[in-house]
Amino acid sequence: MSTGSETVSSETADGSPQPRKKRGVPEGLWLRCPSCSATIFRKQVEKNLRMCPECNHHFYVPAQVRIEQLFDQDSFEEWYTEITSVDPLGFVDKKPYKDRLAAEQNKTGLMEACIVGKGYMRGRPLIFGLTDSAFIMGSMGSVVGEKLTRAIEEATRQKLPIIIVSGSGGGARMHEGILSLMQMGKVSAALGRYHDAGGLYISILTDPTMGGVAASFASLGDVVIAEPKALIGFAGPRVVKATVHAELPDGFQTSEFLLEHGFVDRIVERPNLRSEVARIIDYCT
Repeated sequence: MSTGSETVSSETADGSPQPRKKRGVPEGLWLRCPSCSATIFRKQVEKNLRMCPECNHHFYVPAQVRIEQLFDQDSFEEWYTEITSVDPLGFVDKKPYKDRLAAEQNKTGLMEACIVGKGYMRGRPLIFGLTDSAFIMGSMGSVVGEKLTRAIEEATRQKLPIIIVSGSGGGARMHEGILSLMQMGKVSAALGRYHDAGGLYISILTDPTMGGVAASFASLGDVVIAEPKALIGFAGPRVVKATVHAELPDGFQTSEFLLEHGFVDRIVERPNLRSEVARIIDYCT
């Protein structure tokens, strides 16, 4: 019997070798942590709120899992699910924009990069928004801007706090051109009216929060919270380095660097996030 990386062989009745698949470990059971390089059991990561049990690295969290982590059980009601993107420019890169949207919807189970709604966090009612980097990098298209604006206006009307969790590696969505860019101003203006009405806005920054999202609503919170070691900024570090032709400080554009320089108010690890947000709401209202 010979062994190999893919198959082993056994003899048939006539003595000829018969290939047989080698039994191995199923794919997807293990993860390699990008921070400490430890090989970790995927189920252990899931039980640990998608954090590395060795170094507490915060892995990406899908939108629905994030909602389950933050809200009281079965208390979240999603709004505006009927709003969907169109293709105003007939944009085509490697594939038509409408085909890309369909592919992203099938891949993620989301209709768009943003979810908004109302729920209860430790018994406290609030309005909630979230962007998910799995859907075209969480970029701001017209639907993202419209959903967030409507949620902010509803928070103003109901006089409730609003929490927005940002997970966007992209800024304005290039597939929609100027219609996408205007969402930055549209959401920021809604937040300005909400602020004038005395509302409380808590912005939670996760890895990554970049581009037009970081340059607009993500940075406008009355309280800005970040997860540990999140990448936060406008242009990426390599772009900044190539532009300024200088070495960047250690930890540049991480949440720890931004906390030190006053851009972030607090860094909160995932297991403490629910309690910390509830405490801030109690203190401020």
